[in-house]
Amino acid sequence: MFPIRDHNPSERTPYVTYTLLALNVLMFVLTQGWSDQFNELWARLALYPLAVIHGDMTWGLVTHMFLHAGFLHILGNMLFLWIFGDNLEDQMGHVGFLLFYLACGLLAAFAQILPDAQSGVPMVGASGAIAGVMGAYLLLFPRARVDILVIIIIIIRIFTIPAWVMLGLWFGLQIFGGFTTLGAEEGVAYWAHAGGFVAGAVLALPLFLRRGGTAYWQFTDGHPPHPAVKYPQSRIPQVRR
Repeated sequence: MFPIRDHNPSERTPYVTYTLLALNVLMFVLTQGWSDQFNELWARLALYPLAVIHGDMTWGLVTHMFLHAGFLHILGNMLFLWIFGDNLEDQMGHVGFLLFYLACGLLAAFAQILPDAQSGVPMVGASGAIAGVMGAYLLLFPRARVDILVIIIIIIRIFTIPAWVMLGLWFGLQIFGGFTTLGAEEGVAYWAHAGGFVAGAVLALPLFLRRGGTAYWQFTDGHPPHPAVKYPQSRIPQVRR
């Protein structure tokens, strides 16, 4: 199940979202093993919980947000940032959104470090910061319409569901993964995802209250406060045997 777009693209140009996308892609290209120097760059900028606990390589708390472990890793993260980042930047402003994004990434990193502070395994990825974006999106726009692509073996369909369903399921999967052995087996930082998600919702709470709290939901019907876009229905033709 993959989100492919929401129905409320931002009315203003999301310069910070575009810049974050570009920086992540640039760092991914630079650290693809072109030389030993670029391999060392990836290793030096990753986050090592054991090192951070001892006050070493603390820059990794920030730099790890711009590194990725593979093509599917960065593709998934940038897709989520592309879909959910613009509306938040519209509400928070460019500088406010950047500070919010970095703060979510830092809190997500600590959520992963604290349960296993002795780990020497490098942690990379923008997932924690983007999880924060998703948590704030859920708080502000729970009923925004999101198109998801569902693939079940050879069945491919696009469905439109409320944001709270898609984001709630995603958050539940992170909690499940954190309490099982999935994280260790798959190398996925589930607690960073869950921690970033909660951090995003908490950090966005003052903005939500300034907008009127639950009255804001009533005013916007749980959607971003501008007209939605109506996309044509995607149809996949049936092929006879």
